[in-house]
Amino acid sequence: MLEQRRANRGTDKQEFTSDFSALMAQVKEAGLLARRPGWNTLRFVLLGLSYVVAFAMLFLIGESWWQMATAVVFGILFTQTAYVAHDAAHRQIFTNGKVGEWVSTIVGNLFIGLSYGWWLKKHNALHHANPNKAGVDGDIAPGALIFDPEDAHELTGLRKWLAAHQGWFFFPLLTLAGLQLHVNSVQAIIKGQSSIKRRWIEGILIAIRIIGFPLIAIWAAGPLIGIVFTIVQVMVFGLHMGGSFAPNHKGQPIVPKDVKIDFLRRQTLMSRNISGGRPMGFLMGGLNYQIEHHLFPSMPSVNLHKVQPMVREYCAQKDIKYTETTLFESFGIIVRYLNRAGLGQADPFDCPVTAQFRSR
Repeated sequence: MLEQRRANRGTDKQEFTSDFSALMAQVKEAGLLARRPGWNTLRFVLLGLSYVVAFAMLFLIGESWWQMATAVVFGILFTQTAYVAHDAAHRQIFTNGKVGEWVSTIVGNLFIGLSYGWWLKKHNALHHANPNKAGVDGDIAPGALIFDPEDAHELTGLRKWLAAHQGWFFFPLLTLAGLQLHVNSVQAIIKGQSSIKRRWIEGILIAIRIIGFPLIAIWAAGPLIGIVFTIVQVMVFGLHMGGSFAPNHKGQPIVPKDVKIDFLRRQTLMSRNISGGRPMGFLMGGLNYQIEHHLFPSMPSVNLHKVQPMVREYCAQKDIKYTETTLFESFGIIVRYLNRAGLGQADPFDCPVTAQFRSR
C-alpha cells in the first residue's frame, strides 16, 4: 500500500508538472514571450517627456499652493516609473541580464528611492517563488497589518483591538507605503544586505533621490510649500503604488509553510486579476493581469492581456479556480479579510490544497 501511495504521488507530480508545460508550450508557440523593444522605447520616451513637463510645472508655478497638483503628478509619475523598473527586474525589457540590472538599479534608486537589491530579493526571490506562503512571503509578514490569522492570536491589549479593526485602516496606511519603501531600502543598504551587489552605488543614487528631490521642491516652491509638496507626493505615491499591488494577493488563501503546491496552482490560486482591460492595465502597470504575470514573469506586460484568454480557458479545463474581480470589489474583499484575519478567524476549508486536490 505504501508503494502504491508513493507511485500515485509521483504520477500526480508528473501530471501537475505537465499541466504547466503544456500551457507554456502554447504560449511559446504564440510568441508572447518575445520582448517588445518598440513598446519599451515608447515607454521610456513618454516617461522622459512626462518628467520634463512635471519639472516645468514645479518651477513655473513657483511658490503657490497649486504645487499640490504638481505633487500629485509626481506621485503618479514615480509609480509609472516603478512599473518600468519592475518589468526590467523581471527581464521583460532587455535580453542582456546585466543591462536590465543596471537600468533597474538606476531607475529604482535614483528616480523612485527604492533599493533594487533589497526589492529584488523581497519581490522576486520570496514573493514570486511563494506567493501568500506563511513565513516565506514577506508581503504577508506581520507588521502594521496582520494577514495571517495565526499571527493575531499572539496579540494583546490595544494592538489586539487595532488588528480587529485593521481593515478600516487599510487605505490610510497605504499613504505611508511609499515612506516605508524608502525607509526599508535605506536600512537594507546601510546594513549591507547580501542581495545588494552594488551597495555604494545604490547608496549614492538613493541619497540623491531622497535628499535631493525635496531640496529641489523647497528651492522651487519655498520652504513651507516645498515640505508640504514632498509629503503629498509621498502619500500619493504610496496610495497609487500600494493600491496597485495590494489587490493582487491580499485576501487570497494563505498557504501553510509546510505545504507544497505545484507551480501552476501555486501561482494561480494565490493571485487575483482585476478586470477593466487595457485602461486598468495602464493604471496598474499590467499588474491587473496578476495571474498571467506570476505564471510568466518575464513576459512583457503589454502582452499579458493577450495571454489571459489562453490561461483562463486552460484553468477551466483543469478545474483550477481563476479569480477575477473589479478594483473596488477587490478593495472590499481586502477590508473584510483584514478584519477577519485581525480577529484570528480562518476557515480551514479555504485551504487551496483542500479545495483543489480533494478529488485527486
